[in-house]
Amino acid sequence: MNRGPAQNSRPTVSFAEKAAAIWGNQTPDWIAELVRFADAEGLAGAERRVGYSRSAISSIIAGKYKGDIERVEQMVRGALMAETVECPVLGPLGRNACLDWQAKPFAPTSSHRMTMHRACKTCPQRRK
Repeated sequence: MNRGPAQNSRPTVSFAEKAAAIWGNQTPDWIAELVRFADAEGLAGAERRVGYSRSAISSIIAGKYKGDIERVEQMVRGALMAETVECPVLGPLGRNACLDWQAKPFAPTSSHRMTMHRACKTCPQRRK
């Protein structure tokens, strides 16, 4: 007895085809880069690199993400497009790493962490 869906019953559609159907010619450059990376590395690879779950990445590509899309854009630009910012403590830093430092709560566990927390509070790169 054969149970479950038939093998190869559904045609496989790439993320690029899905994005083209949703965004058309107005695909933002960062979405195009996320799509290219997801096609090459899969959702798991994009999840590890960008820091968002597979389902979130899929919904971002589909244009249905309900969260902070500006933060996602900055994370993609930093992680996949090598966009950097000037950190007052560390110097040139990837935008995604900058956002990660900003999101960390205060913890007096190390002098470096305390210095970063203080610097992030007054940094011109800080997201409001």
